[in-house]
Amino acid sequence: MLRLFTAIAVPPEIGQGLLTRQHGIEHARWRPQEAFHITLKFIGDVQEPVAAELDEALAQIEAPAFDLELVGVGHFGEGVEIHAVWAGVGESRDLRGLAKANERAAREVGLKPEARLYTPHVTLAYLKRPAVPEVGAWVQANNLLHSPPFRVERFGLYSSWLGGEGSAYRLEREYPLG
Repeated sequence: MLRLFTAIAVPPEIGQGLLTRQHGIEHARWRPQEAFHITLKFIGDVQEPVAAELDEALAQIEAPAFDLELVGVGHFGEGVEIHAVWAGVGESRDLRGLAKANERAAREVGLKPEARLYTPHVTLAYLKRPAVPEVGAWVQANNLLHSPPFRVERFGLYSSWLGGEGSAYRLEREYPLG
């Protein structure tokens, strides 16, 4: 079984700016720069033959290259159930179109449709029962985040493994845009 997702990697120069914001929440598991990405479609656990079919379907996606910006920050969960803080992604019709194309490719090979609303973001830290005032202060201190625009010319199929320091990701295949 492979645990897969599709995503856009955050360029190193943008990731450097995110690293400077990784403080102020006690016991946060801050993500390393190489883990910064914008998920297009979470696939989950699949057998290798399904992964091969998915790879073929993703390779058929035709979409333009486009520019993105990171804008603002936020969190998932409420109160003591807050479980992640993230950097937001500026609204992009091209990004949403690419995410929908990834969703269609996954359905073509028999995978379940995503039930949750697509919320593009870059996870900066995972949290476990955080002090809510700390999270609120972190959001307030970082909410004016606005990265320079960056060009998206490809997306990737990634595998994920859970390790002692959290999830580790490996790029399995890249797909060009343009």
